[in-house]
Amino acid sequence: MKFEMLQQRVERAERLVELRAEQSVCEWESLKQTWRTGWTPARIIAAGLAAGFLVGRANPMRALSGTRWMPLVSSISSLFASVKAAMAAGQAGEAADTAVETADEAAAHTQQASFDDMEEPMVDEAFYDEDEDGDPIAPRPAEAATEVSER
Repeated sequence: MKFEMLQQRVERAERLVELRAEQSVCEWESLKQTWRTGWTPARIIAAGLAAGFLVGRANPMRALSGTRWMPLVSSISSLFASVKAAMAAGQAGEAADTAVETADEAAAHTQQASFDDMEEPMVDEAFYDEDEDGDPIAPRPAEAATEVSER
C-alpha cells in the first residue's frame, strides 16, 4: 500500500470515530431524558416499598446481635471524628492564610502611612552648628560619634 492510501484510511477512521462519539452523546442525552421522565412519584414509592421489603426480608439486624455491634459503633464514631477533625484543620488553614494576608496588608498600609506622614528630615537640623555666615561648622563630639556609629 502506498502512504497516501494509508493516510486516507486513517482519516476515514478518524471521521468514523468522531461520528460514533457524537452518536453516543446523543444516545446518552436521550437515555438521561427518558430515565428522568420515567421516574414518576408512583414508581418512586413502589421502588421504595420493594427495597424496604427486600431489606426487611434479609433481616440485617441479626448480623448485629450480641457484641458485634460495638465495633461497628466504634468505627463509625471514629470515622465521624476524623472527618470533623479534617474539616477543622481545613478551616484553621484558611484562617491562618487570611490572617497572614491581613497582617501583610496592615504592615504595608502602616509603612506607607509612616512614609507619607514623614515631614521631618532624616538628619536633625540642629545637628550642625552654624557660624555667623550660616556655614555649618563641625558637630559636637557626642553628635559626631552618634552619626559615625549610625553609619
